[in-house]
Parts: sequence; C-alpha cells; structure tokens
Amino acid sequence: MKFRIDRDTLADAVAWTARSLPARPPTPVLAGMHIEAGDTLRLSAFDYEVSAQVSTDIDLDEAGTALVSGRLLAEICRALPAQPVDVTTDGAKVMLSCGSAKFTLLTMPVEDYPTLPELPPVAGAVGSDEFAAAVGQVAIAAGRDDTIPMLTGVRVEIEGETVTLASTDRYRLAVREMHWKPERPDFSAVALVPAKTLADTAKSLTTGAEVSIALGGTKGSGDGMIGFSGGGRRTTSRLLDGDFVKYRSLLPSEYAGLAEVQTAAFSEAVKRVSLVAERNTPVRLSFRQGEVVLEAGTGDEAQAVEALEATLEGDDIDIAFNPGFLLDGLSAIGSDTARLSFTTPTKPAVLTGKPPAEGADPNYRYLIMPVRLSG
Repeated sequence: MKFRIDRDTLADAVAWTARSLPARPPTPVLAGMHIEAGDTLRLSAFDYEVSAQVSTDIDLDEAGTALVSGRLLAEICRALPAQPVDVTTDGAKVMLSCGSAKFTLLTMPVEDYPTLPELPPVAGAVGSDEFAAAVGQVAIAAGRDDTIPMLTGVRVEIEGETVTLASTDRYRLAVREMHWKPERPDFSAVALVPAKTLADTAKSLTTGAEVSIALGGTKGSGDGMIGFSGGGRRTTSRLLDGDFVKYRSLLPSEYAGLAEVQTAAFSEAVKRVSLVAERNTPVRLSFRQGEVVLEAGTGDEAQAVEALEATLEGDDIDIAFNPGFLLDGLSAIGSDTARLSFTTPTKPAVLTGKPPAEGADPNYRYLIMPVRLSG
C-alpha cells in the first residue's frame, strides 16, 4: 500500500472515523481503524453496534489494506505539520511521512476485522443542516439511564413526506416534525435510534448538502438497522428494542393559559435566579398580566427574585420547573419569543417558539413536567 494525501483531509477523515471507536473494545481488533487504499481511501471503524466509514480522494501508487490503532492514528494525524502525507506499508508496519516527521505504526491482523454491515435500502433524503438542527432539538430530552434503554433513544416516525422525531426521559418530552424527500411517496417506517449516536451522526454529516437515510420500510423495527450517509461519510447503527411511550397522548389538546416572553431575556433570568437553587430545587414562575416573576430559594436559604415583561392570556398562574430542563427547552425552540402553554400548575406545560403565522402549528414542542410547590 502506498499513497499520498493532503494532511487536513487525512486528519479530518481519521478524526471522524475515530469517533466510532469503542472506549473499551470487547476484542483488541475493534480498537483498530481499517484502512483500504484503492480508487479512493476508505477508513472504517466498527464496534458491532455502530459503524463509520469515510471515503476520500488520494494519489494512489499501490493499493492495499491495513489495520492500525485508531486512537493513535488520530492523535498522530492531528499533530502532523501542514504538508502532504505519504502512507506506505512495509510488512507488518504502516509508515506515515509528513515533512520531516515520520511515524511507524504496528498493524493488527486485517483478516480478524469484522465485515461492516451493509446499508439498508435508502428511504429518502433531508437537508443536512435541518436534520442536524432537528435532532439537536429532540436529543436533549432523551434519557441517560442505560437501565431503561428505550428512553435513551429517539423515536423516528416516517409517514410519506413527514418525519417526526420524539424523545423523553419521563420528565420532559421533545417532538419535532420536518419534511423530507422520500424515495416512495407512500413510505412509512418507525425506528428507535440511540440518541447519542443519532446526535453525533447528525452533527457530523453537515459537510454534504443532504443526508440520505437508509431504513427498512416497515412499521416494525426497521430491520434492526438504520444508516445515514452524506458528504462521503456513512454510518450505521443498530436500533433499540422496546415499545416507546405513546407520547402523542401526553400532549395537551387544549390549554387554560398562554404566556409569551422574550427568549433571550427569559433564559438569562432563569440562569441568574437558579444560581441560588440547591440541587434539584425548582425555579418558581408567577405569571401575571404584563409580567412574570422568577424566584428561587426559600426560608433560611439564599434567595433570588427577578421580574420580566410577559404577555398572558388566561388566569394568573404560579408554576415551577427544574431550571436545567427549562433552559434546555429555551435553547432548543429556535425563536426570539418563547410561548408557554399550560393547563394547571401540576400538569405538563408545553414550550414552543412563536409560530410564523398566527394559528399555525409549531413544528417543535417541548413538554415539561412542573415541580409541585409545597404549601
């Protein structure tokens, strides 16, 4: 194997592939990055759950394959000087030459490396920036407790031209709808994708204009695998098992009140007031005509109070939220104006941006459970 490649191109490709290397590989060979030099350079990583592969152009002298420590290769490529990189193999060694810097890496047995899974059939495509934004809005509400795997996923529902993403950790629920271009107009599927994998993948595929989504077209488990590709990169992930909560029934169909506050001012005020909130204690919001008063801390503890302008439709209401959950929602709504719709102080409230047209349904909803106030 012998080829030359631009240093930045190599470093970027290696860094992206290395993200999928397991932290504690079940077998030593899975710590390796598979290098295949042919018409293009293909770098691969796989841990039996998630696979990553990137293709990029090279000046090829001699085709070949090798398997080397992925993390070490990533560290070396990050440190190389800004000059072309020559990569060659010599027996059981891979050599990298870049300017006056030379590195020699020992190889692992290529024949022991598992074959990467095939991509399922491509089901459609979506703009990469919109996909990354939508996944980011939803992944924040996914659970992080691995003892309940179902809650650590994002439910992907596809029905024709509409994709709905949803996640919940039981204390909040995020739902985002977006349009995409299906291969077939009648395509429908449901999949439960690990939230961390989906978020990392969506962010890293913005190098191309579109992301292709590969998924079995059934209302079942999507054949156990989902794939994403774009900009010369492709990744696959095993799907999670389990029945996701029937989240649509959690979204209130009508509200007793609706308040609007400037998002940036609201977010900053929540951050300030929550400085005195002890761990897991809420920020209290008192909505009145023309203002909202934020409070934290009680009795003998440190206390904070701040008032902001707000509009209110409906009766005055006192309601309290976990400040971290509230800030997550405010950062995700993507609107200058935050709209909070509520029924009672003890029932879930829904946070949205102000829709572009009055009466239009927001494409993103963040449902948040209030904290019961004593007394």
